[in-house]
Amino acid sequence: MHSIPIIDIRDLRSEDPGARRSVAALIGSACREVGFFVITGHGVASALIADTFAAGAAFFAWPDGAKHAMAIGRLGSNRGYVGPGIEALDEKSGADHKEAFNLIWTDGLTRPANVWPDLPGFQAVVQRYFDALLEVGRKLHSAFAMDLGLEEDFFADKIDRPQATLRLLHYPGPRADAPVGQIGAGAHTDYGNVTLLATDGVAGLQVRRRDGTWVEAPALPGAFICNIGDCLMRWTNDIYVSTPHRVLRPAAARYSIAMFVDPNPEAIVSAIPSCVPEGESPRHAPISAHDYLQQRFASTYGPPSS
Repeated sequence: MHSIPIIDIRDLRSEDPGARRSVAALIGSACREVGFFVITGHGVASALIADTFAAGAAFFAWPDGAKHAMAIGRLGSNRGYVGPGIEALDEKSGADHKEAFNLIWTDGLTRPANVWPDLPGFQAVVQRYFDALLEVGRKLHSAFAMDLGLEEDFFADKIDRPQATLRLLHYPGPRADAPVGQIGAGAHTDYGNVTLLATDGVAGLQVRRRDGTWVEAPALPGAFICNIGDCLMRWTNDIYVSTPHRVLRPAAARYSIAMFVDPNPEAIVSAIPSCVPEGESPRHAPISAHDYLQQRFASTYGPPSS
């Protein structure tokens, strides 16, 4: 009904190359036809997922003043708190009615450290989740490579210092004074390579099919909803598709956790040769992943702060 395939990826960890290729073919088909797929068998413990949702709920229950002291506009580098009405992913539908807390991949040397809320156990749990999801994202990149006819480790040195971001998200429930038609998150495509989303089961996420109709994304307990971003679409010369999606104002408070696995800043996003038909030119000029993503962030948050 929803046209979004559900794929068990446990064989991506298999020693059998044929088993890995079989999963890669299923993922590749979804990337070409839908741009969305749901993964099970990813190996992330259900207890860790539940603990991370609890950590997110604890953060969003904090007083507004404490959250705003960690605002993304103060911290910079895509880290920190984003309050309701700050983002407008689709300007036509107005400001998004959501709040978020962003954490980035950092080595503590070349990128600024994350700033953590003073909540018991928060940092340990959320960092474990971040690391676990990053490994799943890397496995998906090996599947992309196999599907595209590349060496299985083609992306490995392009995502070992990734511009990865974890977003804890909260969509408040309805209010009597809310504007008519107010939306949780406006229709948009994601900016980077691949997104892995965990939801709490509350409906709201919709995906736009090729015929223009919107369908509900399936919310399976313990599964991750994955979608291709614009950067990977560009890398594949538009063979993989980045599909518009949105979050409607939910009937009850909704929490989700989005992991964006994006390339190293210096990685050059240039059309993969196997994705360019013979006799044709690439559809997009080469660009560094840093420059491409900064262009996209600027369209959402404005120019980066100094």
